[in-house]
Amino acid sequence: MATERSAPSIWMRPERAAVGRPAQRSRAEITVVALDIADREGLDAVSMRRVAAELGTGAASLYRYVETREELLDLMIDATGTEYDLAPPTGDWLADLLAVGEQCRAILRRHSWLPAMCISRPVLGPSGVAMLEHVLAVLEHHPASVQAKMEAFAMLNGLTAVSVLYELAGGSDLQARNVAYLQYAIASGEHPRLAALLAQPPGAPAEPTDPASSYRDILARVLTGVLGPYPQGPGA
Repeated sequence: MATERSAPSIWMRPERAAVGRPAQRSRAEITVVALDIADREGLDAVSMRRVAAELGTGAASLYRYVETREELLDLMIDATGTEYDLAPPTGDWLADLLAVGEQCRAILRRHSWLPAMCISRPVLGPSGVAMLEHVLAVLEHHPASVQAKMEAFAMLNGLTAVSVLYELAGGSDLQARNVAYLQYAIASGEHPRLAALLAQPPGAPAEPTDPASSYRDILARVLTGVLGPYPQGPGA
């Protein structure tokens, strides 16, 4: 049992102990309850005691399945990855990765606690490995290096999480406030480079744009920058 507990990842341990009373719960059942609490009340509401109460059992019994709250968070994060509906690669790697990104955005918005966790607590479990396998299948014929493909996978996840965090923090309204102050600062005459950069035409600072509408374009430029340009389409 000591060897099982020393495993660095919860998915590297058997779900049920080889000794002791027969298991009455499952990690999946526990995770579903924890996800429901987080979606309704926020991540701070998720505790072993609260999940146990929702299940009608004692907190001590949950430790037979999950050793720490951190492991419970790992299970929750990875469980959201089952919400993807990944289509087979089309041969257009950029379009396929953008489609993954759009699904990722939708999942992150459904679970408002998730974007920050993707940044502060990136977890690679069964769903994450399946997603990585899909991305590598999409990029199978791309000549980029393995390192570049792994970096593209990380950038897709990270940039999408940051984009959704920004949307949840205020999105266009926040952008409008920042642009309003930027115009105020430029009017002081103390920032000539900013004034020249943002003049469209000269003397007219740029209008705020909806960050959500810029997501695909920004992600496409980042992925192309990381992987390098490559012809699109099945006949490329």
